[in-house]
Amino acid sequence: MVYTVTCNPALDYVMNLPQLTVDDINRSEREYLTFGGKGINVSAVLARLSVPTRALGFTAGFMGEKLKSLLTDEGVECDFVQLSAGETRINVKIRAETELHINAGGPSVGEADVERLLQKLEGVCAGDVLVLAGSVPSGLPQDLYVQMLRRLGGQDMLVAVDAEKDLLRETLPYRPFLIKPNHHELGALFGKELYTTEEIAACARQLQVEGARNVLVSRAKDGALLLDETGVCHTIGTAPGALRSSVGCGDSMVAGFIAGWLQQKNYAFALRLGAACGNATAFSDALAAKAEIEAVLSHLINK
Repeated sequence: MVYTVTCNPALDYVMNLPQLTVDDINRSEREYLTFGGKGINVSAVLARLSVPTRALGFTAGFMGEKLKSLLTDEGVECDFVQLSAGETRINVKIRAETELHINAGGPSVGEADVERLLQKLEGVCAGDVLVLAGSVPSGLPQDLYVQMLRRLGGQDMLVAVDAEKDLLRETLPYRPFLIKPNHHELGALFGKELYTTEEIAACARQLQVEGARNVLVSRAKDGALLLDETGVCHTIGTAPGALRSSVGCGDSMVAGFIAGWLQQKNYAFALRLGAACGNATAFSDALAAKAEIEAVLSHLINK
């Protein structure tokens, strides 16, 4: 089972406009409601790849029930902590000649709610995968990921972390199986811009020294780099296609990498499937479907 944790999940209201203006009424050509949040996106793509997955986090109110309904329809098991007040947030995503994202704050979470989430993690067993994805809202303990890993310290499981700055770095002593910064986030960890493959690989090696087993770095149009735990550096480019949305691309890559590793226990294949999932989502209006992923996979070759 792959467990994902999303501390502040959302419903995303997506509106497609021919163009966006600030001095007149804008009328949408098409709109739809979907789930949002990094861990939730990982679970959704895993479900589309037929990998059993369970989404954890916090939900509230009517919007929380709608979120769970959408995920259940995708084949994702839900085990959220239901909050006693507030509503799961709704984010607005506007797509026109550019993308505009308006993210809401979300409901308040108390200490007792955090403890309930930590208790749910006790169901994680040896051989399972735990994905910690996204930021921790300001009202929650900023060492929450460390608390989770400390609570699960005795379990023989695989941990994947997709977070930024200290939230990521503080998990490294717990030897996560996978971390996935993008190249900007990786540079921010070292206080510099990274431009070349060699620079990215050098920083990835330093994170391995600090505890990470595998470092997967997404590089947008330049593909991705994986420094695996054996010391081998893999790179992969991008498939041909038109960018339609950047939302969920990194989450899709994490899902594909995990699915690929579980299928073949081969890092080159895991990178290739991860890249295919990320590319396919970039070429889609939403998270990629399995058929779209398979179509992109045939165009990608490891370097």
